[in-house]
Amino acid sequence: MTAAAGAGAPSRTSTGMVIAGASAGTVFEWYDFFLYGSLASVITEHFFSGVNASTGYIFALLAFAAGFAVRPFGAIVFGRLGDLWGRKNTFLVTMVLMGLSTFSVGLLPSYASWGVISPVALITLRLIQGLALGGEYGGAATYVAEHAPEGRRGLYTSWIQITATFGLMLSLVVIIAARTRFGEAAFKDWAWRIPFLVSALLLMVSLWIRLRLNESPVFQQMVAEGKTSKAPLTESFARWPNLKLVILALLGMTAGQAVVWYTGQFYALTFLEKFLKIDGVLTNELVAGGLFLATPFFVVFGWLSDKIGRKPVILAGCLLAALTYFPIFKAITASANPALAAASASAPVTVVADPADCAFQLDPVGKQTFASSCDIAKSTLANAGVGYVNQAAPAGSVAVVKIGAVSLPSFAGKGLPAADLKKQKGAWTKTLAADLKTAGYPAKADPAKMNIPLTVFWLWLLGIYVTMVYGPIAAALVEMFPARIRYTSMSLPYHIGNGWFGGFLTPTAFAMVVASGNIYFGLWFPVTVAAATFVIGLLFVKEMNGARIED
Repeated sequence: MTAAAGAGAPSRTSTGMVIAGASAGTVFEWYDFFLYGSLASVITEHFFSGVNASTGYIFALLAFAAGFAVRPFGAIVFGRLGDLWGRKNTFLVTMVLMGLSTFSVGLLPSYASWGVISPVALITLRLIQGLALGGEYGGAATYVAEHAPEGRRGLYTSWIQITATFGLMLSLVVIIAARTRFGEAAFKDWAWRIPFLVSALLLMVSLWIRLRLNESPVFQQMVAEGKTSKAPLTESFARWPNLKLVILALLGMTAGQAVVWYTGQFYALTFLEKFLKIDGVLTNELVAGGLFLATPFFVVFGWLSDKIGRKPVILAGCLLAALTYFPIFKAITASANPALAAASASAPVTVVADPADCAFQLDPVGKQTFASSCDIAKSTLANAGVGYVNQAAPAGSVAVVKIGAVSLPSFAGKGLPAADLKKQKGAWTKTLAADLKTAGYPAKADPAKMNIPLTVFWLWLLGIYVTMVYGPIAAALVEMFPARIRYTSMSLPYHIGNGWFGGFLTPTAFAMVVASGNIYFGLWFPVTVAAATFVIGLLFVKEMNGARIED
């Protein structure tokens, strides 16, 4: 299959079919990709049960991030094919790869059955998904933009931007339905596989729609005139004028867009479930509600970018996120788990320990025992979802957990037989739980005390920031690069930004929280990146709204 295959007079597909075809396939692919992130806790139990709980969860998040890590490579491979073969042919291939790999996750035996082969196979499937998604977005965005009339590219491509949120919402709806229909116990045991298996039906529908589309008129015209690139990788990345645009697109646009997007739609899930101890079903419902209310604003800000430019809208979203993330997440704590917020204020927790006694509790092989007095104290608090601050103690001293005015000495478990360590730690954990309860710390968030409308409002506000940065980004990237190498050039900065800056946000932020004890400490990651993007974009990125995209 070559570019020449599309030669001839350019043919057009109706606007509705263009948007529907590109969007349907992209919704499906995002649905597939987000299932894993939404089910990270369940995935941990089935595929990473050979390590301790904190390590297992971080590994599950890293396996999720692995799909993001390879997205830039998918962008290079499929971007090149998209500039050689055509937009339509390439994103048909990526969609089939995504669908088959997702369906396979639903059939994959767990760690209990296959041992270490199980997580290896899971990560392999995640890598295939990441490669496919790396080729999907550039094709869909380019395809729609090249059909859009001048002056409406922001509006038209904003429908592609909605698909990511629709995909996440669809995955949450299917997960909620399965959890409700089969019950939490059955869901955690086997019914978690159903959302993955359902993807086979979505694949068939999406494939049928996309097969009815014609090729992009811009690409058809390039083929007819013999203007397609023979070496899109060389033109995109080995020639400084275009490479400079790639770098600016990454640092001045997509890096900030990515961290705002993943904070509002993924890190919020982790924050609610892991740190605020909100039930998994309710967490999904809250985030889905906030996203549902925010979704129309993708189109609003895409339309607005046609009027005032892409830069003002995208950079405003980055700046607002950098300035307000800390107060918003603290407000979420106050509304979603007021008992935790009150206890943290009235009886703050401090771990007083010899720094040399404290390890970074990540065990890649699951063989290390964290039995120092500091490690026992911190791991128990982390598993309870209780934040704390660190205070240095004299060398050789036993760690002490202070809960307000109450002090509870930990114990040194190094050298104890495994049975004795388990017994003593169990007794100490019960004592700590009792002291935390007395101080007002809840074991779980109480839905009856939760201000659900206010919590959804804060999640909606996070979603508004997402729509500001994400609604106009496709039009902005399409307009930055020439048509002959557009698929290749725009895909790489988009997927480095979203695959690396965005994809690694949740595991990195979670690890930062575990290491520091501060449930808000992980927010420094998106705040720093969003602020840097605002400055770089403001100073160095040129506004391209209205530029010709046929050349």
